[in-house]
Amino acid sequence: MLVDDIRNMFPVLSRKIYGKDLVYFDNAATSQRPQSVIDEWNRITCESNANIHRAVHRLADEATQAYEQARDAVKDFINAEFREEIIFTSGTTASVNLAAFCFGEAYIKEGDEVIVTEAEHHSNIVPWQMMCRRKGAILKVLPIDDSGHLIIDELDSLITGRTRIMAVTHISNVLGIVNPVKDIVEKCHSKGVAVLVDGAQGAVHCKVDVRDMDCDFYVFSGHKLYAATGTGVLYGKKKWLENMPPYMGGGEMVGTVKFSGTTYAPLPMKYEAGTQNFASAATLKPAIELLNILNNNNLEEYNNSIKDYLLNILINDERIRLYGVPRGTSEEKIPLFSFTVKGIHHEDLALILDKMGIAVRSGQMCAEPLMDRFGVTGMLRISLAPYNTMQEAEYFVKCLNKAIDMLI
Repeated sequence: MLVDDIRNMFPVLSRKIYGKDLVYFDNAATSQRPQSVIDEWNRITCESNANIHRAVHRLADEATQAYEQARDAVKDFINAEFREEIIFTSGTTASVNLAAFCFGEAYIKEGDEVIVTEAEHHSNIVPWQMMCRRKGAILKVLPIDDSGHLIIDELDSLITGRTRIMAVTHISNVLGIVNPVKDIVEKCHSKGVAVLVDGAQGAVHCKVDVRDMDCDFYVFSGHKLYAATGTGVLYGKKKWLENMPPYMGGGEMVGTVKFSGTTYAPLPMKYEAGTQNFASAATLKPAIELLNILNNNNLEEYNNSIKDYLLNILINDERIRLYGVPRGTSEEKIPLFSFTVKGIHHEDLALILDKMGIAVRSGQMCAEPLMDRFGVTGMLRISLAPYNTMQEAEYFVKCLNKAIDMLI
């Protein structure tokens, strides 16, 4: 399969921006959608728009089947042991909030400890802060070094007999470094500490096997892996999900409801209160089917050549500081590059690049503690997908140089 074949699956990639071909380099925020995902959303919306799990009529049955087939697709995609371990949410943020609240209610007491890392997205910091404040627990932070790597050697000293869970990103949305999450899980488990892995970027760029990783929770969003927005996944080991209380109360998450007391539905319904975003959730299946194609074809060598080209340019330009630098080979880094240019504001660069048809991200990337770590107010980020081309990368470098010359 060639990159042109992939590009033809995505209608938006043929769009012109200010009269120029769109170069979409903001995939870490939201990836574009293939026609198969658009078609599935339209099919459910136009033909099978009915509440799932409730009615017995044909439309409801069709919507329910599409929703549950998506759950099976996710289960197979991350190699979960049971389909009941797959909880649908509105995104990674909702998944972390659910896990933090429910785990905290069940297992965290005053004086207990939670560990996060310095490289986390706000969504994997704030929910844990809120839980710690509510329960009187202590939040600890595993630092990173100047190249953006977690200082794993300090983890042993952070973990004590009161540490209950660690939350760690599989891949930072700023640094693009693939963290050794399997090693972290093993180290934490050896001391009785559970681990939640934020897979918002990892689910897109890595072959995720939650059983091999042995993580207790794994979370990710659909909109970053070609599915519709408003879709997310919380994977949790059955032993945790069965023993934690539900996050929200309402319809469909109950067994029986009496004024004298309520019982809860079995997994996964226990954590899926109310009417779900079933039309969007159904798009996870075609999105995963596409992702499996992208992960199993001859595009990998081509994509790596683009990544290496950009990495070489950004590392060797004295005007640029790149954040998240791999050690040795580039294999531990995904095609995501956050950088600053001396004397130039990141947003000014982004605005000029936009006028040239290039979509990039500028700002704090929802990682203010990481910005503080490097002493900057924001960065410029480019993040690529398999539908991006070497021609686009070369055009970006040309336009970046032009923008820098204009602003210096």
